[in-house]
Amino acid sequence: MGGDKLYDLVRKPWGREEWLELNDSYCYKRLYIEAGTRTSLQYHREKLETNCIIAGEAYVFLENAEGILEQKEMKAGDHFTVRPLQKHRIFAMTDLVLLEVSTPQVKDVVRIQDDAGRGDGRIEGEHREK
Repeated sequence: MGGDKLYDLVRKPWGREEWLELNDSYCYKRLYIEAGTRTSLQYHREKLETNCIIAGEAYVFLENAEGILEQKEMKAGDHFTVRPLQKHRIFAMTDLVLLEVSTPQVKDVVRIQDDAGRGDGRIEGEHREK
């Protein structure tokens, strides 16, 4: 992959993802979430991901060890890790930019609640034409 080319551009109901790298070891993305929108309430069966907020402010909802969804206010410089089976969601209080590094299971998404009514897994129509 070239240093200035995107691996993929994914349009989402809440903004977009720029996939910077996807290989057998990891996936690296830049996420742009528009103010006032939120990602799905979801979990992954196998995927492990760490997100770092680059710009903006968000409420990050992460399931704790007791199964309760906790809300944390986060801003640029903060980061969080989502483990397999851990429910999570992000609400953008302002326009938000995150960097996400994860294991490469990009189709491993179980959506519990989604504002756009999307189902589980990778939504092919969101990905740009290659």
